[in-house]
Amino acid sequence: MGYLRKGLLLLILPLFAFTIAHKFYISVTHVGYSEKDDALQVTTRVFIDDMNSVLNERYDISSKLGTDEASKADNSYFEKYLRTKFVIEINGKPVRYTMIGKEYDTDMIVCYLEVPKIDLPTVKTVAITNEMLTDLFDEQQNVLHIKIKGKKKSFVLLKSDAKGMLNL
Repeated sequence: MGYLRKGLLLLILPLFAFTIAHKFYISVTHVGYSEKDDALQVTTRVFIDDMNSVLNERYDISSKLGTDEASKADNSYFEKYLRTKFVIEINGKPVRYTMIGKEYDTDMIVCYLEVPKIDLPTVKTVAITNEMLTDLFDEQQNVLHIKIKGKKKSFVLLKSDAKGMLNL
């Protein structure tokens, strides 16, 4: 009977190895052009707990984004962090973007950004540098999808290669 239990345990034990939760560090960003608004529009999604962790670590605060306890300071530090780690370039030059807003979707922060008044016929390249969360998580992957003028390209941005560019 002892051998039967040990044998059964050896058969079942490997199955438990695959049920252990694995933490993924990922964000997803979509970039497109709105003819109606004559603007470059960006939507980026990042996990709330990861963002709170990086804000806590970087600014030595107790960030509570995504909760009723989130403060104005939490939101201010979030935007400050975003502006240092997320850069938009048009034709090789950084451009200022407006943070239209953000919302929470389950365990994600969905952030809406816009670069207004784009002279699309003169745009030759659009580049995004996304280093969000790579300063805290080496495994962080920032997925980027760009679609402009019928051209599209996708990238997986890493700590070692954090920039993606679409040539128009």
